[in-house]
Amino acid sequence: MDNCIFCKIVNGQIPSYKIYEDEHTYAFLDIACDSYGHTLVIPKKHYTNVLDCDAEVFAHVMATVQKVANHYVNNCGFSGVNILNASGKSAQQSVFHLHMHIIPRKDDDGMDTWPLHDKYELDLAQICNNLKMR
Repeated sequence: MDNCIFCKIVNGQIPSYKIYEDEHTYAFLDIACDSYGHTLVIPKKHYTNVLDCDAEVFAHVMATVQKVANHYVNNCGFSGVNILNASGKSAQQSVFHLHMHIIPRKDDDGMDTWPLHDKYELDLAQICNNLKMR
């Protein structure tokens, strides 16, 4: 896509801090600098998000996510990772090229990835009935 910033990164039109690359995927540091090592993994081919991505390509993306995450834990001194994705405007997707976030974590790093809110009173049986795949 001509105006996609991530496509421009893959094509070398915009510089990036590459962490890993293979035939299908590209992993690079997020320039937001909101946490140490925040990494984005994208398919080289443009897909908007997980909702339109070919299953085989998505499998390549997730294999790269796992490879990079294991590298961070096994070789870079991290003890865990958060793996995040937003698919669609209502999910707060900001760049409309499929991307997975890897946030390397250390014990007691002070980051709160899972904000707490009050527990909702929900009828899980009814929700299950409404959402069940038939």
